[in-house]
Amino acid sequence: MNVNQRLDEVLKHSSLRVVEMDPQHDARWIAFMQTLPTSVIYHHPAWLSVLEEAYGYKPLHLGCEDASGALHGILPLFYRRGLRSGRLCTSLFDSPLAGPLADDDQARKLLIQKAIERTRAEGGTQFQFKVMSTHFDALVENVMGVPLFETYELALPEQPDRVRLDPKIRWAINKATKLGMQVRLAETIGDLRAWYELYLQTMRRLVAVPKPYRFFEQAWRRLHPQGLLRLLLAEHVQAGHSRLISGFLFLQWGQTVSHIFTGWRREDQQLRPNDLLHWHAIRTATAEGMRWYDFGNVRVGDQGLIHFKSKWGAEARTIYHYSYPTAPLVSQKTVRSSVQSRGSRLRRLGTPLWQHLPTKVIGLTGDLCYVIHYY
Repeated sequence: MNVNQRLDEVLKHSSLRVVEMDPQHDARWIAFMQTLPTSVIYHHPAWLSVLEEAYGYKPLHLGCEDASGALHGILPLFYRRGLRSGRLCTSLFDSPLAGPLADDDQARKLLIQKAIERTRAEGGTQFQFKVMSTHFDALVENVMGVPLFETYELALPEQPDRVRLDPKIRWAINKATKLGMQVRLAETIGDLRAWYELYLQTMRRLVAVPKPYRFFEQAWRRLHPQGLLRLLLAEHVQAGHSRLISGFLFLQWGQTVSHIFTGWRREDQQLRPNDLLHWHAIRTATAEGMRWYDFGNVRVGDQGLIHFKSKWGAEARTIYHYSYPTAPLVSQKTVRSSVQSRGSRLRRLGTPLWQHLPTKVIGLTGDLCYVIHYY
């Protein structure tokens, strides 16, 4: 770096400031995302609009700019209040990963410091974000990353025929094909609605609160026309009739395809629809020049799901949770242990009832939880 370049860097950093932004109308936001390979779909203005419209949370999106107005960092945030979580200023809501996106550490630091400053001004509010490193531990005082969960990513080859398959996966794919399973892309809102019924069945089995249908409908309307969302369906075709068996919902940005929601019929598991869907999605992503296939997050201790994703050759990457104010580490561990223990007891008690509820009731329960901001 010569003297002029060093001077430019000093002047840039001395003039940086953090401002509020509207990603929907400020073209700098998406343009900045396109310059950095580390950007993710959860920074995208279309995704942010889905969250705002589906849930009604107040946005606080920050940008770090220099004196000329050029962006050097962005941080999407929402204010929300949950009956369980309290008042939050968070980039986490429905976004597995959405921390600061910046071209250097100075911009990252300023964005976090501004978010903390706003949090302090909003008494009783907690600031949260998630990233795939503990880099911020040394960058900003009073924040510390805590391992939250793991996501599994498969590095894709340049050619589809170079994707390596475990013999058991190849057997499952061949079996699905011989039994009449076929894969197609969802094309209409009606396809989405049919898949949502499978999603509710899946959430009932998992004893988990589902996302309301309006969330998926908004995602379809905002993301699908831009090629940022795909719903891949697996149907059993027999005697000229097709029956929907499974479906995966993907988000796509840059060089990454992310599998984030699933709906499938457990009674048709022997048809191996999920192996076929993953295989089809991986081949398509590779053919389109994608470099990463994200299988999604795994609950702590879910060995079955860990094995399923690992057999494809996907590698685990830890996602860290940051918050301010930060409780002492011992307290954090104690709280997590207590919550997990209490959650396990509630799950054991509620499972028999939940798994026998009609899917319509499951859907209404999910909708109600988000209407009253239970989380």
